[in-house]
Amino acid sequence: MNSEWSRSLRREFSIYLFAWLVICPSFSVDAQEPMWRTIDNLTDADRALFDPATATPRDSAIPYLPAERFPFEAPYTAEEMGYRSSEFVHISRWSNVLIDVFGVVTSSGYINQGETVSMVTTYGREGLEGYMYETQPGEQYARWMIFDRFPPENEGFQQFWTPFRTDKEFRTKMDFFIYSPQLRRVRRQPEPRRDQRFPDNSQTFDDVIGRDPWELKWQLLGTDVLFETHRYPNTRPTITINAAGKGFVERNTSEFKLMGDDFKDYLPNNGVACWVIKATMKPDWLPDYREKYLVMWIEKNSFFPLRIEKYGHDDRIMMVEERLAVMEYPSRGDFGYGSFNSVYWNVDHDLISYSFHDSHSVRDWTEEEEQMIFKAEFMRREWLVEPLKSETRIESPDQFFMRPHLYTDRFPNHRNMTLSPEIEARYQAQEAAGKLVFGIR
Repeated sequence: MNSEWSRSLRREFSIYLFAWLVICPSFSVDAQEPMWRTIDNLTDADRALFDPATATPRDSAIPYLPAERFPFEAPYTAEEMGYRSSEFVHISRWSNVLIDVFGVVTSSGYINQGETVSMVTTYGREGLEGYMYETQPGEQYARWMIFDRFPPENEGFQQFWTPFRTDKEFRTKMDFFIYSPQLRRVRRQPEPRRDQRFPDNSQTFDDVIGRDPWELKWQLLGTDVLFETHRYPNTRPTITINAAGKGFVERNTSEFKLMGDDFKDYLPNNGVACWVIKATMKPDWLPDYREKYLVMWIEKNSFFPLRIEKYGHDDRIMMVEERLAVMEYPSRGDFGYGSFNSVYWNVDHDLISYSFHDSHSVRDWTEEEEQMIFKAEFMRREWLVEPLKSETRIESPDQFFMRPHLYTDRFPNHRNMTLSPEIEARYQAQEAAGKLVFGIR
């Protein structure tokens, strides 16, 4: 009987093993080979798409731009990859309206959240191309009207941002106005320092508004495959989103894919092939900047940044940003991807922030609407033009997004992922629990 039982057990194990290898091919016996490759070990297919030139002809009219016209053609230099990735800033480069649900959790478990309805109008041609070639330094390229919905005590508080095209001579990034319902006054605010964190949050002003690609020196490190970016905890199996045109829809959090449901180039297990590039701040463009360089994972075809790491002048990790993309504007092709959700982890302060763009819709504002809505004086009316709603807020700290993966083995010559013992302990505790763990020392 024991012999028969042993043979049966071996037979069942073989069946399960075969099924596992078929269903999960990336975990086959060949899975010991790392998914990431340095620039010296690129595949022939990737090498054919990469131009290793570090000095290329410059634009005759705008010398700090490449001579080849954006969006470029393959093979791409590292600089051209960086320019393509700069198309996708946190606030999309087209006219739109959405509700931004955001929040932060501290290492002790204190959670703070908010909701704003954002209305955006852009001038001239949409996208980075219009910003680069058709907007002169010192000219506005967009206007953003932001209306607070939550928490209740902030209802009606408003912000009005007017970002500018900049260069070395004109460095002002935007004019910034606020309106307080209690004071019934519009106040002009000083421009935030670009590398300064927002109050009680992980992200900086530049993380939201974007950095100009000519302010950075670009280098290709290699390629990699990502299977997930931000991570929902095991305490939050579903989320309800307000999909434009569909209303409220409940989704399993395990179903979200990195590039949305309609992306055509997923690898097995919904992996996304990425270029991995390094962007070093140019001191003459960004003097006294607190950040030294970025390491970015960008999807190979659209160049959408799915993971961005920031490093300080001591070459140690400062912050990790991870994104989910979604096709928001199909008529723009690959340039129509927008940031569906962004999660930011400030490592030194162990602050985790998120920004969820719910109920996004492309908006073709009429001339009358633009003249009426996108002015500082309009805020005094306290009129919410688009009364959008969302149900994506987090109910409790243990349902907050987890700290991102560290990937300590990848590109070690360019990535110092050293954590303090206290934060390392919290990180390992969350990995074991499948959710955030607070108060670990």
